[in-house]
This record gives sequence, C-alpha cells and structure tokens, in this order.
Amino acid sequence: MPSTTDIQLLASIPSPSVSSFQLGPLTIHFYALCILVGIIVALWLTDRRLRARGTQDWQIVDVAVWAIPLAIVCARVYHVLSHFGDYFGPGRNPWNITEYGSVWAIWEGGIAIFGALLGGALGVFIGCRQTGLRFTAVADALAPGLILAQACGRFGNWFNQELFGRPTTVPWGLEIAAGNPAIPAGTPAGTLFHPTFLYEVLWNALGVVVLLWLGRRIYFQWGRLFAVYLIWYGAGRTVWENIRIDPSQFYLGIRTNVWAALGAIALGLIILAVQARRHNGPEPSPYLPGRAPAAGQD
Repeated sequence: MPSTTDIQLLASIPSPSVSSFQLGPLTIHFYALCILVGIIVALWLTDRRLRARGTQDWQIVDVAVWAIPLAIVCARVYHVLSHFGDYFGPGRNPWNITEYGSVWAIWEGGIAIFGALLGGALGVFIGCRQTGLRFTAVADALAPGLILAQACGRFGNWFNQELFGRPTTVPWGLEIAAGNPAIPAGTPAGTLFHPTFLYEVLWNALGVVVLLWLGRRIYFQWGRLFAVYLIWYGAGRTVWENIRIDPSQFYLGIRTNVWAALGAIALGLIILAVQARRHNGPEPSPYLPGRAPAAGQD
C-alpha cells in the first residue's frame, strides 16, 4: 500500500530539471525567455488596444524603447537593495561580473516587479512625451498586457526553482531539488512547497480577464484601469509574499515587498479618487493636444 508521501508525490508539481540550454557558445536561460515572451505579448496586446483608440500601428514600440530598459535596470536595482546582504555581505564580490552572486548577474534571477513598475512608468512617461501619446491612455492600454507579462515571467521562477512558499501537504505541492539553498535547514527530504509562482500565474491570468472586461467601459479611462491593475496585483502580492520563504528585509515585522504591494494598492485608490474628481467624461484622444498625426500620416 503506498505511503502518504508516495501519494503526495504522485499529485505534486515537478520542477524542471534544467534552467538553461546551450545554443552554440551562448547559454540561453529559460528565465530570460519567459521575460522575453512576456514583453512580446504585452507589446502585442497593448498595440491592439491603442490602435483600437486610433493610434498608429506599433507606436507602442517607440514608448517601449524607453520603458523596457529602464524597467529592467530599476527592477535589478530594487532587488539588490532589498536583498542587500546577499550581494554586499562578508565574502561577497558584488562587482565581479563573472562571479555567482554579482550585482550584474541578472541571468541568475533577481529582478523585482515593483522596481520594474517604477522604472517602466518613468520610461513610459518619457516615451509618451517623445511620441505625443497621452500617458494615461498608454497606461490603461498597457494594464492587461502588463499583468499578462507578469504571469509569463513567473514561469521563470519555476525553471529556477526559486521564490517558492512554505512546506505544505496540499496535493499541488511543488517539488524542489534537494540541496536548493532556499530550503530551510532541517527540512525532511521529499518535502513539498507551496507553488507561489502558480498562484500568481492564476491570479494574474484572472486579472487579465477582469481588466479587459472593465476596459470596455469609458469610465475606466484617464488612468483608472491602470489603477485597478495596481489594486488587483497589490492585493494578490500581499498574500503570496506572506507565503514565500525566500530571504527578505523586514520593516516593522513586514516584508519589504508587502509594504510595496500595500503602496501599490494605496496608489491605485488615490488615482481612482483623484481622476474621478478631475475627469467625468471620456478621454478626447489617445494623443496629447496638438500632437495627433495628420490624417493619412503613417
């Protein structure tokens, strides 16, 4: 008769045995591919939503050339600062680009969505000024694609076997390879862990449906749809963060990213309140006044 452990393993979620592959002299990391797929689907969906409002084809790319690099840089900076001891502790050599644990080694994982949001928002603002697009129109068009991109990116954590949750006996527990440094000392062999990557994937996928549905309504213009994104993502992240066991800095007994998630919720509520008072009707155009292209211009 199979033991309880055998039954759990039959129902558990296995982790990939590899996190990269070789393509000639290059090492291709699945983590990077997941992020790349997320960026592509976000651009595609955002372009469709902007063109439906009358913008030129693929004008979002002119915004993305500012937003994507700033998002990646700020995501890494945020991660390093919020895990300072992992990079600047005793025996660390954080500036050696070839060394494991370097601040430059983004291919090992370690980018933070809240840093990406800050950097990406700055990049979108700059890109909108360059192209003449209205910032709120782009933010609202981007919201469903952004949370879809985050769902894609979370599969990178699965390939890296990182950012998983506490030990669990639920049938959908995640298998983690023995010797993983994130496994707490003294954990029995064969222990399963909460698949927080999957929880967030499912929550974000549901968020895509909700945002697309709300986005059909004129009320959710002027940045209000992006505000709903902030509230939706922040609410889910407060839960997943309290399940995860990876190291984090704490302030007043609360993980750094929980504070950031609460800040996202608060910001979303503020945007809804402010824009409800400032704008009653629909946005007149996805372009800033006087910046719309001439008729027939491509």
